[in-house]
Amino acid sequence: MKQEIELYLSKYQYKSLNIKAAFFDMDGVLFNSMPYHAEAWKRTMNAHGIPFELHDAYVCEGRTGASVINEVFLQHKGRMATDDEIQLMYKEKSDCFNSISKIERIPDILPLLETLKADGIDIYIVTGSGQESLLDRLNKWFPGIFCKEKMVTAFDVKKGKPDPEPYLIALAKSGVQPNEAFVVENAPLGVRASVATGLFTFAVNTGILTTKELECELNDSGIVLPDMKAVLNYYNELKTNAKI
Repeated sequence: MKQEIELYLSKYQYKSLNIKAAFFDMDGVLFNSMPYHAEAWKRTMNAHGIPFELHDAYVCEGRTGASVINEVFLQHKGRMATDDEIQLMYKEKSDCFNSISKIERIPDILPLLETLKADGIDIYIVTGSGQESLLDRLNKWFPGIFCKEKMVTAFDVKKGKPDPEPYLIALAKSGVQPNEAFVVENAPLGVRASVATGLFTFAVNTGILTTKELECELNDSGIVLPDMKAVLNYYNELKTNAKI
């Protein structure tokens, strides 16, 4: 058995992984959208006189928009943002993102999703996004994969990542135990939320962060992989060896 699986099972005293569900983040996991989100956040923050770089956006990834703004305000202004400031800045960021972004699937994500669907694995999306058109976009780029009932978005949570709340909601919706699902994440805060829920986590480094920035969040609960093809290969190997 793979070492990281052994560590996970030992940590939580499970006998095996018995995968019935898979939980996917969206930005940086399904869509190659993080470069555009990062640039939009940078432009918006800088326009308001707040120092903010692309790396900062990747570190904040997974939070709701309001949480990102509040974190930055606490750091640079020593206070929380007002509701009006949050509304204004998030609108500016969203408008900027919409003006510069292109919709691109993450390489090799579709074969992974199709394999899981063919194997009868329930597929959920767990995202901090609050885009109203989210399901339409998912259906266009991933036809027949996602449905509204198997989504956890910014509209469903009070705290959001890095709090485990989104993944706890996903577990409740799916009706499975932590050792009956896995997570695919790309952001440190998302990995932290997943691990805090007791889920085996594939941390896929699709952005500009270092491998160490993801590894330090795993805490014997997963593995860092370079791309979605590696996730699919890992899953198929475990399936072939009857480890899941």
